[in-house]
This record gives sequence, structure tokens and C-alpha cells, in this order.
Amino acid sequence: MEKVDFTQGILAMESDLHRFAYKLTSDRDSANDLVQDCVLQALDNHEKFTHAKNLKGWMFTIMRNIFVNNYRRTVREMNLIDDTYSINQQSLIEDEEGDRFEFAYDMKQPEDMKVPFQMFVAGFKYREIAEKLGLPMGTVKSRLFFIRKRLKEELKDFS
Repeated sequence: MEKVDFTQGILAMESDLHRFAYKLTSDRDSANDLVQDCVLQALDNHEKFTHAKNLKGWMFTIMRNIFVNNYRRTVREMNLIDDTYSINQQSLIEDEEGDRFEFAYDMKQPEDMKVPFQMFVAGFKYREIAEKLGLPMGTVKSRLFFIRKRLKEELKDFS
């Protein structure tokens, strides 16, 4: 297949690729990234595509493989974070003033608000926090919303 025909074939199925990526990721930004990665990999491996193959099936296979590889990488990274992350932050407190302030502020928060907030600050996503704590995602979002609102109120003098 000519490079021009190959590229036009990919462009013609762009909406199908976006739908499939969104079905895999359930997030528009992640879906756009997945489509971009898929198209780049397909263009890099143009010579491996033969006439007898189905272009759409080939593209969907590439996308699915990229998604699975990214998912496995994320799970592997999360296992590394889970092994080192401690919800009890006392072991991380040192003698620096900033750390003492953070710990003192955290102690004022109710436990059900503190833990999701600490996890969010540590880099966990809403979905991950909800899964770890066994809470509905809406509960996690509302708790983080209320603690942010409370922080804004308490820190308004500093802005």
C-alpha cells in the first residue's frame, strides 16, 4: 500500500479510533493521547502492513496493545507507590518548620477528609482513591471539594 493511501486510510478512520480509544479509557484526554500514540506507531511501522491485512483491524490491535502496555506500566508504578506510601505521615515528619505545619494542619482535619486529601496530594487520581478506600467516586470528589473550600477559607489572608 502506498504511503499516501495508508495515511488517507488512517485519516478516514480517525473518528472510529477516537470512539474505540474512549471506550478503552473512559477519559477524553487519555483517549486523544491513545489515538496519537496509535497513529504514530502505525506510521513508524508502515512497512509491516501488507495489502492482505485489514487496516482498521490492524489499527485497533495497535491501539489495544498500547492501552494494555500503558495499563500494565501504571499498575507496576502503583505497586511501587503503594509499597512506599504510608497514610500515616508521622514517619515522614522531620524537624523542618514546613513539615511541622503540614502535619499540624492535617491533624485538625477529620480522618475521613484527611486520608483522601493526603492521597490526592500524593498523586492518586479520584478513581484510585475511591478504589483504595472503598468509597463511591462522588464521595471522594465531594470530600476533596469541601477540604479545598476549607483550605481556601483558612488561607485567604495569604493571597
